[in-house]
Amino acid sequence: MARYCIESASEKTPDKIALRVVSDLNAAVPDRIWTYSALDQQVRRIGGALLDRGIRPGDRLLIRMDNCPEYALLFFGALAAGILPIPASSQLSGREVDFILNDSGASAIALSSGLKTGDYSQNVQILPADEIPGFADGGPFIDWADSMPDDPAYLVYTSGTTSNPKGVLHAHRAAWGRRPMYRDWYDLGADDTMLHAGVFNWTYTLGVGLTDPWANGATAVVYTGAKEARDWPEIIRQSDATIFAAVPTVYRQILKYCDQPTLNLGSLRHGLTAGEPLAHHVAEGWFERTGTKLYEAFGMSEISTYISSSPRTVEPRPGSPGKPQTGRNVVILDSESGTDPLAAGENGVIAVNRSDPGMMLGYWNRPKEEAMAFRADWFITGDRASMDNDGYIWLDGRSDDLMNAFGYRVSPTEVESVLGSHPRVADIAVAECAVNEDVSVIAAFVVLQSQQAQDEAREEILEYAKSRLADYKRPREFVFVDALPRTANGKIKRRELLLP
Repeated sequence: MARYCIESASEKTPDKIALRVVSDLNAAVPDRIWTYSALDQQVRRIGGALLDRGIRPGDRLLIRMDNCPEYALLFFGALAAGILPIPASSQLSGREVDFILNDSGASAIALSSGLKTGDYSQNVQILPADEIPGFADGGPFIDWADSMPDDPAYLVYTSGTTSNPKGVLHAHRAAWGRRPMYRDWYDLGADDTMLHAGVFNWTYTLGVGLTDPWANGATAVVYTGAKEARDWPEIIRQSDATIFAAVPTVYRQILKYCDQPTLNLGSLRHGLTAGEPLAHHVAEGWFERTGTKLYEAFGMSEISTYISSSPRTVEPRPGSPGKPQTGRNVVILDSESGTDPLAAGENGVIAVNRSDPGMMLGYWNRPKEEAMAFRADWFITGDRASMDNDGYIWLDGRSDDLMNAFGYRVSPTEVESVLGSHPRVADIAVAECAVNEDVSVIAAFVVLQSQQAQDEAREEILEYAKSRLADYKRPREFVFVDALPRTANGKIKRRELLLP
């Protein structure tokens, strides 16, 4: 995977900028720049340094670092050495880190000072983040590790329907499996500059922001400074970005906080959006004020984005994320059973054929969940939808209650399991609730053990959550109720949980 992304451009255009990291709009703070030649050198030296530290091919390496370019270099350096990186959010609590270390059997963790770990970290080798630049400059230069398409490459932890995250294991072919996005979402070529609004630890950034631009010989730009909405037009102009990738919330905030009636975005050709549904008024407002269009994509950790609109092939339609990308075998199946695709307009569940090269290898040490995820040759996504006569997908929610928070899928069961252990909580339910037309938040509906001041209880439960849940998993709204709506079998009726 690392060789696929880097080697060709390092040979053909060694002096071209591969990565530019902007940390401040002030010209007094210089950007950090890697040419393709330098990227090739540093990634392979980091891989050599990891091997020198006794981390072997096939071992797992948890990356828990601040938002810095060394994060990305380490991710690809591990791939280059045949080591499996596990990208993790810096927002995770010590408890969550402990679980991932234990569940993955990681032999090492790359750690920024000040970030929490659990007790299990005592059993693994700790690589201080401030040593990674030394790896990049002084590690032994290695050849790319030999790998077959189905060899494990990296591991991503994502929320499932249980109380703990599950590891999604991807093969080296996952990078090749992203090729349908080049034409059917990005319209990406070697002359483009891709600016990504995310952080380095997010798979959206590692994939859309780095993997695919590098595989096409393009330039990747990531901004690591304070992300004020009103600064993005200047960042886009200064970086000479031709494509800008972000979640819909970023576009909405730019429109809200930038006062100018028209926004000058320099060389920008279009924007990409994923992670949350794109509201039509945001897409429309963006075009009116910038003269550029937004192209949406839809996907999940198990296969990345596989449905999209595109400047070249699929015109956006309000309310739809687009069509299945060329070459992908995507159908709508009956929600409960069957392997025959439903007719156009019929509602069911989206299914992707397991032959797709972007499909995960499986769930890490979760054979039962893995078996349940497939129906014959079809991976059942859990996303309800219909497909019209033109091939556009129309989403209709989830069949398993997973919530969407800032582009992350979050299990309500996981959040309930943590907050339900607070001594003042008698019963709790968590759901994604709409605040307005295009903004949803995670809300907690709480039954207290005894009557007490609700404001006091809210602060206690929030403080409790801070040490146990990543920030994006914590409820933004609390509703105190006398009882929760449940079925006769005791299951929570989440669709009846609404903000007052």
